[in-house]
Amino acid sequence: MSAATEASTTDVELDELSDNRSFWEKTKTLSKKNPLGAFGLVVVFVMVFMAVFADVITVHDPVEISFEYMLVTPSLDFLLGTDQLGRDIFSRIVYGARTALLVGITASVIGAFIGLVLGVASAYFGGTFDLLFQRVMDVFMAFPLIILALAIVSIFGGGVDKVILAITIPFIPRCARVVRSNALAIREIPYVDAARAMGFSHSRIILRHMVPNVMAPFLIMITAFVGQAILTEASLSYLGMGVQEPTPAWGLMLQGGAEEYAESAPWVPIFPGLAITLAVFGFNLFGDAVRDTLDPRLRSQ
Repeated sequence: MSAATEASTTDVELDELSDNRSFWEKTKTLSKKNPLGAFGLVVVFVMVFMAVFADVITVHDPVEISFEYMLVTPSLDFLLGTDQLGRDIFSRIVYGARTALLVGITASVIGAFIGLVLGVASAYFGGTFDLLFQRVMDVFMAFPLIILALAIVSIFGGGVDKVILAITIPFIPRCARVVRSNALAIREIPYVDAARAMGFSHSRIILRHMVPNVMAPFLIMITAFVGQAILTEASLSYLGMGVQEPTPAWGLMLQGGAEEYAESAPWVPIFPGLAITLAVFGFNLFGDAVRDTLDPRLRSQ
């Protein structure tokens, strides 16, 4: 047997051995390669677990007001204490994860999907359509995300659905720009010209031949947007223009106790602030890990 054959056989055997590794061994290897990404994934998993099993995890009603237990310090009965209305902070943080994920994931997915379609269409058609489309995107991009979101909720009002709309709209041009830059290169690939020559419709070429090839930046943008959406929702709620009482929301919890009880009852603002910080930090780290995995330029380094 030649040396080349032996080397190829050895590579195959090593691949088979690696494929036979258990799930936990593979997870451990990935954690060693990207510990920050693994930490972000753990944070995301904990948030999802809290949101799904909030009814099981919590003992107290998150919206129940009890003047008998106002500003109770953390204890076995109230793990993170109570707020100025006697509501259990732990329960409100756990249920607040539902609000954060609902707003964050919904706004990110819808905004990124619309930006995906518009960005690919802009790159595909080009010409006057692309020029006009990019100028419209420039107008939206000229405003910081939070300013544009504030303007939208000031027009349509507060509430979970209005907050989702307010965060979705600023995400569209940000995703469209990134997707368009990738779609411009795909437009020049011969199979797109072949699809045109075969008489395929524009919608079929865009949805079946171009969109699947820009999914990597699309998925990266979604993971990056979720953390931004959670932070924006918390900011809007803190300003009184986002989620409204009695819905449990982390920003709303800070609005009621961040300043007034910072010294007398520090647990009131500290724990919601930590929840926001960990959630945004975790999604950002997870997004970076997804980018490192899906981006071929980074994967090859």
